[in-house]
Amino acid sequence: MTRREALGWLLARLVAAAGAASAVGAAAALRPWAVGRRGDPASALGTPPAPDVERFRSRPDLRPPRVTVDVPSAPDADPGLVFTDAHFGPGQQGALVLDGRGEVVWFLPLSGPSAAYRAFNVRVQTYRGRPVITMWRGRVVAGHGEGEYVLYDSSYRQVARVSAQGGYRGDLHEFVLTERDTALLTCYGQAAADLSALGGPASGAYWYGVVQEVDVATGRLLFEWRSDEHVPLAESYLPPPSSGAPWDYFHVNSVCVDPTDGNLIVSGRNVWTVYKVHRTSGRVLWRLGGKASDFPLDGGARFAFQHHAVRWPDATLTVFDNEAGPPAEARESRALVLSLDERARTATLLRQYRHVPPVLSDALGSVQDLPRGHRFVGWGTSSYFTEYDASGRVRFDGRLAPGTESYRAFKQTWHGVPARPPDMAVEAGRDGVTVFASWNGATDVERWVVLGGESPARLRPVAAAPRAGFETAIRLTRPPSYAAVAAVGAGGRMLGRSAVRAVRP
Repeated sequence: MTRREALGWLLARLVAAAGAASAVGAAAALRPWAVGRRGDPASALGTPPAPDVERFRSRPDLRPPRVTVDVPSAPDADPGLVFTDAHFGPGQQGALVLDGRGEVVWFLPLSGPSAAYRAFNVRVQTYRGRPVITMWRGRVVAGHGEGEYVLYDSSYRQVARVSAQGGYRGDLHEFVLTERDTALLTCYGQAAADLSALGGPASGAYWYGVVQEVDVATGRLLFEWRSDEHVPLAESYLPPPSSGAPWDYFHVNSVCVDPTDGNLIVSGRNVWTVYKVHRTSGRVLWRLGGKASDFPLDGGARFAFQHHAVRWPDATLTVFDNEAGPPAEARESRALVLSLDERARTATLLRQYRHVPPVLSDALGSVQDLPRGHRFVGWGTSSYFTEYDASGRVRFDGRLAPGTESYRAFKQTWHGVPARPPDMAVEAGRDGVTVFASWNGATDVERWVVLGGESPARLRPVAAAPRAGFETAIRLTRPPSYAAVAAVGAGGRMLGRSAVRAVRP
């Protein structure tokens, strides 16, 4: 038996023993070498982390906002991970992936609280037949973004980067990959017009919304739609500003492909309207909501300052109804499910979701269809995220730390095996040392095994513990001279191993 085979055999035996009993009981069998336990790393050291910000011994460079789970994930909740972002608030800003307990799975920091660089719209999509994480990153300017879009594979390597074309800068609001391996994205442009009839200056600047379709691999522009060429300025519910700043009359904030016919669904926040746009000509086929709606809307189906209008294969349309601009048009925001009969031009409210306690988000938000009739709602600036079942019952509810803002929240399937090896930290205590193990982005780790020995080249399993969130603490009562940690998945398979570190002189 080779040394590698022997190490694998010992590791499998250790994992099997740990899985057959409790974490403490399994580790006790290893005495006097070690005691492995499951617990909060902060309590292990007796030094709680700063309020509202996570602290990891093995990754001190990561400081994401804390997450509170108010309604634990129910047995029938969707098994996916939560994909969101933190772009304002305590700690670092960046892309954030969470599990069903609100524990961090992956965090990609982009900036500190005072910096201008942000991540928005983090989600899983498909590119060239493979799942990728996509996001926008850049600066927020006048309520929209100026940046670019990036795609990461399951090892968290960047596989593509997409920019807006024609002199525009990529906007934070939307980035949708299509079956053609193209991207639908939003941009903002500036023009001037006589706004005196609308309460503005005779020569006033305004922002217009742009939708582009770009080939991901080549960057070639395939389609472009500009709001002010199709939507009159008078459709806006937002008056021109008295300050002389550019008027954001339209505020494009979502685009999707209508799966029923391949045309585009475009949302304009400040016109309170969802548009169906012809995929090639750009002609507006119909308006839903606003001052020129082609669908009569009763009080239940009406929406204001909406975000994230998405058409689904069953022809329903989901909308996050912010109801606040300002001004506030209602006391709370809602998630809406509408049934559209395009031929009869009728829109029927099928279901609405409200949060408990109520939230009124003047920006951001998302609604996502999940399997089995479940829906997942990101509540915008309030930073709540909630899963509802088909009858409207809450199956999972959480929130980011107070003061944190996130754009959207999605619940999606993802399997990540980072290219970077696991991380380990060691801190001494009165009765030995505590080893802290983590692997930022790894989704399939079930247990951690400590490998120890008196030589860096001769390590064997000495302790084990179940994965306990982002970081797992394992106490060693008789520390070896050298140690590493191994991430173990289903069936005892070793997924990755950290570098070897000296544990004691």
